[in-house]
Amino acid sequence: MPHLTIDCSAHLTGVLDAHSLVKELHRVVLEESGSAGVCKTLIRPAGTYIGDLSSGEAGFVHLEVGLMPGRPEEQKARLSESVLTLLDGHLRSAGVRESAVSVEVRELAGSYRLSSSVR
Repeated sequence: MPHLTIDCSAHLTGVLDAHSLVKELHRVVLEESGSAGVCKTLIRPAGTYIGDLSSGEAGFVHLEVGLMPGRPEEQKARLSESVLTLLDGHLRSAGVRESAVSVEVRELAGSYRLSSSVR
């Protein structure tokens, strides 16, 4: 059920192993959040990133995790820390030396609905 949205510098899509990253993210998110079901992930490369880091090649990653309501703030904070650690490791492994990485765990709105169909 969790929804993951990854906004990142466009140049990182050619550097990071997205399949490996997402596979590990799904495992961590399901374990840490206690969610059942299947994670769904959208990766959105950003053509322009302007930040305060010194290098023009600095990477930017912001990951948002959307969960059904009801988890304590401490659990969401632990999930954020675990995801940050995972992202940092993948960026280091990919040779990204300078990056701004952030994570937000939020609750999905009460109006959230999901429809899955194969036509």
